[in-house]
Amino acid sequence: MHPLLLSLVSGIFIGGSAGYLGSLMLSRNMALVAGPLGHLTLPGIALAFLWGFDVSLGAFPFVILGVVLIWLLGLKTKLPMEALTAVVFASGVAVAFLFLPIDQAEAALIGDIAKTGMGDAALVAVSSSAVMFAVYRAYPKLVLANVSEELAAAEGITVKRYNLLYLFLIAVIVALGVKMVGGLLTAALVAIPPAAARNVGNNLKQYAVAATAIGAGSAVVGIVVYRLTGFPAGPLVVLASAGAFVITLPFAR
Repeated sequence: MHPLLLSLVSGIFIGGSAGYLGSLMLSRNMALVAGPLGHLTLPGIALAFLWGFDVSLGAFPFVILGVVLIWLLGLKTKLPMEALTAVVFASGVAVAFLFLPIDQAEAALIGDIAKTGMGDAALVAVSSSAVMFAVYRAYPKLVLANVSEELAAAEGITVKRYNLLYLFLIAVIVALGVKMVGGLLTAALVAIPPAAARNVGNNLKQYAVAATAIGAGSAVVGIVVYRLTGFPAGPLVVLASAGAFVITLPFAR
């Protein structure tokens, strides 16, 4: 299969699933949590470059470890998740820059989706589809927990378990997202498309669908422009999302 088509397929799945999950994260005021978690992938990316395997596979164990630490620290300290994320990600970034190859730093920070093989695209498609299915099933419960954890508990929802699932799904999207936009820009994948979607969505369903479409569409635009201009695809995907947000501003309520 042509490399451009593989990149587009991967970008659509990553962008769409990130936008869908981001619609939930934005409603919980957690859209920027993906940024620190993206930085936490850098040690795994460094190992992937050193040992020659896929960056998403290298990133995943480190971001999962970070998520588990954040969840456990949250149970122990009751500090806000944003504060705990900052503590964990700063430690991860410090470790990464001890052994990240300088000549590979650009790809680690802003991604390189052009180097996508058939196996990579299949992994992205399966993982992204699994994330979207899990978000779809858990969406009402997580929204209710966002409104009131006490009310959710009264409805029989195990809030701690769903919070762990929620963090795990964020970790998967972050690990996939580093392939497209690197460890530096992952927050944009889950923050900007939902922000644009909120300008045009009249209800929760429209909002989630629009966020998914804008995320996938931005990935397509960014990758196509990359092929035409040679500029890095990661920043172009983010700029395409930002452009969608500007276009939807006149419709904001």
